[in-house]
Amino acid sequence: MALAFGFDDIPHQAGRTVVITGASSGLGLIAAEQLASRGATVIMAVRDTDKGHRVRAALRGDLEVHHLDLADLDSVRRFSDALHDRGRGIDVLLNNAGITGRARELTPQGRESVFATNHLGHFALTGMLLDLFRPDHDPRIVTVSSNFYNRLRVRLRFDDLDAARSYSPNTAYARSKLANVLFGTELDRRLRYAGSPVRSFVTHPGMATTPIHDTPRGPAERLFVSITARLLARTAEQGSLPLLFAVSSPAAETGVFLCPGTRKSDVRVHLDAIMPPGDEPATAARLWSVSQELTGVRYLDDALLPGDQANRL
Repeated sequence: MALAFGFDDIPHQAGRTVVITGASSGLGLIAAEQLASRGATVIMAVRDTDKGHRVRAALRGDLEVHHLDLADLDSVRRFSDALHDRGRGIDVLLNNAGITGRARELTPQGRESVFATNHLGHFALTGMLLDLFRPDHDPRIVTVSSNFYNRLRVRLRFDDLDAARSYSPNTAYARSKLANVLFGTELDRRLRYAGSPVRSFVTHPGMATTPIHDTPRGPAERLFVSITARLLARTAEQGSLPLLFAVSSPAAETGVFLCPGTRKSDVRVHLDAIMPPGDEPATAARLWSVSQELTGVRYLDDALLPGDQANRL
């Protein structure tokens, strides 16, 4: 199933408050601009606040810049505490920020940085902000993934999530994107069982011309990225459409991959089946449990049916 959707199809957003991670560039910046121009209050959660203030100055609407480093769980907690202290209700959390790997690096909490930034930080942030969602404003959580995990056919290595034994930048990125899919679908299942009005969507932009592709690691990769981009990459504006569809469209559905078509010229939003191993409930449940242990953030545990956890792990 595919639906036509463009910027002009974004519903009016007056009265909604949207938190966007990674909102100072790329897809996050486009989403911030589009939603703010339609009346939303946008909280730009960014690692570099100087850059955030510079780009915010060029935008129209109600936008706020807040510091958030997803690689540092202390920063995630400070961000959450600031919103709670101000009594901020929110309606949408767009888990958009992401990094690619270079050399293996560790976070302040000792976790591998790509997995920690792309998955663990968003897992913790979602849990910390969940009580701020307003039930009567179409509350949504949108997690940005990539079908790269399926192309590389990776699986999570629960015995080596920090890639201490073997590290590959592409594999680290693909595994973090698989974790995003598993998290987004498991979050939706738990929210539904808990009777929450909040819905969880999973999306990917396809290959788009964003800053995440600007730092390839050598001549061979620069050539590969250049050729691939010419053949496959959409504009960042086109890449943002599945995200904005998930954030705003009444036609958005959970439990599917909201994504562009395989052809570069196809800019419709497709509602595709989630491919293995992103569709494995037992793997998703195990990742949820491990993520709680690694972040110290626990939520929606009561959403497990009696005996469900034991059966799925």
